[in-house]
Amino acid sequence: MTPKHPSESLTTLTDLVLPSETNPLNNLFGGELLARMDRAASIAARRHSRRIVVTASVNHVAFNRAIPLGSVVTVEAKVSRSFKSSMEIYIDIWVEDRESGNKTKANEAIYTFVAVDDTGRPVEVPQIIPETELEKQRFDAALRRKQLSLLLAGKIKPEEASELKALFM
Repeated sequence: MTPKHPSESLTTLTDLVLPSETNPLNNLFGGELLARMDRAASIAARRHSRRIVVTASVNHVAFNRAIPLGSVVTVEAKVSRSFKSSMEIYIDIWVEDRESGNKTKANEAIYTFVAVDDTGRPVEVPQIIPETELEKQRFDAALRRKQLSLLLAGKIKPEEASELKALFM
């Protein structure tokens, strides 16, 4: 299977924040943002694997900044690392200033998707070759996150978490 670059999975979704999507403070509902992120991440995972993909987990979400009614919101998602059948998708949320057009990072998230066949069984996906410095950082961090998750779930022993051990030794 030919490895791919994260840029090949880049997915960008841009949309307005409408009144029906806001809370009593006229800010975008967190759940609405989660749905947008899930859609973008799903497309990125599908582009990478060329398979049916399913959301396995929402690993991290940071709601750092409220997104007000009428804002132009851009969700950027791309595969940061792939494992046997799973893919970590890193998502950045940008809000565009109405007057200047400048984009400010508002939020970020990390989702995990699994590629499956027509019967729902996991299938192998291509590996990732990071290109930029940021892609390399996210690639390396993805392995630490995976090892931590496996360790907390009791699926690996502490001595098997080599990347985590390297942080503390």
